[in-house]
Amino acid sequence: MLHELKRAALPLLAAGALAAVTASCSASPGYTRNENAPQASEREQITVTVYDRGNVPSSEGTIENNKITKWINETADVEARFVAVPRSQAEQKLNALFASGEGPDLMMEYAPQIKNTLIDRKMVRPIDDMIERYSTTYKQLLAKYPALRKAGTGSDGKLYQFGRINETIPTRGFFIRADWLKKLHLAVPTTTEELYEVAKAFTEQDPDGNGINDTYGIALSGSSGYVLSEMFGVTYPNFVVQDGELVHGWDHIEALTAFKRKLYSEGLVDPNFLSDKNGARAKKDFLNNRIGMFMDQFNVPMTFYTDTYVPLKRNVPSAELAVIPYPATPVGRFNSIFVNPIQMTAVVNAETKHPEAVMKYVDFASSEKFMKTMYYGFEGVHSKTEPGKCPVMTDLGKWMTEFNYAIGDFAMLASPILAGNCYYAAEKLDSRDPLQQDVKNMFELNSAYVDFSLPIAGPTNSEQLPQLPKELQTILTGTRNQVDVDAGDIWIKAIVTPDYTPEQAKRDAIAAWEKAGGKQVDDWYRNFYAHDRHSIILTQDIYEMFKEQRAAQGK
Repeated sequence: MLHELKRAALPLLAAGALAAVTASCSASPGYTRNENAPQASEREQITVTVYDRGNVPSSEGTIENNKITKWINETADVEARFVAVPRSQAEQKLNALFASGEGPDLMMEYAPQIKNTLIDRKMVRPIDDMIERYSTTYKQLLAKYPALRKAGTGSDGKLYQFGRINETIPTRGFFIRADWLKKLHLAVPTTTEELYEVAKAFTEQDPDGNGINDTYGIALSGSSGYVLSEMFGVTYPNFVVQDGELVHGWDHIEALTAFKRKLYSEGLVDPNFLSDKNGARAKKDFLNNRIGMFMDQFNVPMTFYTDTYVPLKRNVPSAELAVIPYPATPVGRFNSIFVNPIQMTAVVNAETKHPEAVMKYVDFASSEKFMKTMYYGFEGVHSKTEPGKCPVMTDLGKWMTEFNYAIGDFAMLASPILAGNCYYAAEKLDSRDPLQQDVKNMFELNSAYVDFSLPIAGPTNSEQLPQLPKELQTILTGTRNQVDVDAGDIWIKAIVTPDYTPEQAKRDAIAAWEKAGGKQVDDWYRNFYAHDRHSIILTQDIYEMFKEQRAAQGK
C-alpha cells in the first residue's frame, strides 16, 4: 500500500507542476475596482472564516475589511463576507457561531480535532457533488494530485475537506545568540545537558555586558515550548513510535517535564512564562537582548526576516544569530516537525444555501493567480514580473504592511509549489540585502540539518493522523487540558511546584487518562499503526517529498 501512496503523493514534487508564472497570472488589478467584474448584486454572497491574530496594522483596517478582502471581492466571481475567528480560540468561536445559527458557509481551519468533530456531528457536508457539478480549478487539482482526495476523505469514504499542497520544509527553527556564545567561550549545545549549561551561562554571566542581572537563558512559551516538545519526540496527541509500535509517550513527556522543571527551578527562564500564552512576551524579550535561545516559526523565512530578524538587528545591531540542530535528549534525538505537505484547510457548512458560490470561492482561492497575489502582492505596486521569470519584489516595505500580516491565513487554499521555484519559501529573499542573505543562509542550514536516519515527533505530521471514532475523539479532546504535552495542567504543575515531581505527574496523568477511557484510544492507535499505517502519509514519505523538492531546486 505504501507504494500506492507514493504514486499518489510524490507527483506533487515536480517543480513547475502547474504552468509557470505567465503574463496571464501576473496582471493582477490590485484592489482598484475591476470594471469587468460582476457587480455585487449579480453575485451570491457567502461567509468565510479568517483567523484573527490581532496583528493587522492600523492603516490596513481590520482582518475582515482590508486591501486583501477588497481585492478578493473585486476579482472573484463570488462575494465573500469574512468572519473573524480568534486564532487561539477557534473552537470556541466556531461552536458559538453554530449555536447561534450563524455558522459560516466556508470554514478555514487547520486543527483536525475541530474539523473531525464537525464532521461527526454532521455539521459540515460532503463536497464530492459540489466539485463534480461546479468546480474547475479544484477539480483539476484533485485529478492531478489524488493524495488531496485521500487526505480529505472521512472514515465513511466521503470527501469532506478541501486542501492545499505545501512546500515540504521544517516548520520551526532553534535560534541562539552566537555572539553570546563567543563572548562566554561556549560551544553550540548538542545535548540537553549542554543546553542547560548554556542556558545557565546566558542567565548568570552577563552575556549582554550591561552589568545587570537581566537576561534569561532560554524561552519556554509560544513556539519555544513547542520546539522543546519536538526535541523530546512528542507532540499532540502525545503518541510516539517505540519498538515498532505506536504508544502513548508518557516517558517522553516525563523527561521533557523534568528538563523544563530544572530550567524553571534554577531561574533560567522567565518565571511568569505561563501567563505568556502566545509567546509574545518571550519574543519581545528576545528582540530586546534579554533571552539567548529562542524558537520561532521558520517555514516562511520572509516573515521571520520582517518580524524577528530585522527588529532584533534594529534593537541590537551587534547581535549575531545562528540556527542550530535540535539537541539530543535522554529519550533520543529528533528532527523538526515538517510543514504538512498535503494539508486539509477548509470544510463547508452542511446548511449552506450557496454550494455553487462556495465552490467558486474555493476555485478562486486555489488558483495560481490567487497564490501569486498573496505571495508577491499587486503587480506594479509591490512587485514586477517579466515574461518567463519569477516575480521580483519592488516595494518590500509596502508589501510588509499590506500583505505580511495575513498572507498565510487568506491563502489557506493556495498551493505554494504549483508554479515551481517561484513560490518556494526562500525565493522572495533578496541576496543583495545582507540581512535577507543572513536569513536565507539560516533557512538553508535549517533544511540541511535534517537527518533522514532520525524520526520526528510522532509517526507523521499530526494533521495526517487518522480520524478517531467519535467516542474516542471525545475522550482525547476531553482530557487535553489535563494530560497534553504542551497544555496539560498535571505536567505544568510538575514544572512549577517544588514538591510535585515529574514522576508523580506521570502517575497522575496515566490515572486521569485511564479513568477517562484513554486505554481505548491507545489501543485504537496501536491497532491502526500495526495494520493500516501505510494508508496515511508517514514520516518517511515526508522525507521523500522533501528530498524531491530539494532536488528540484538543485540542492
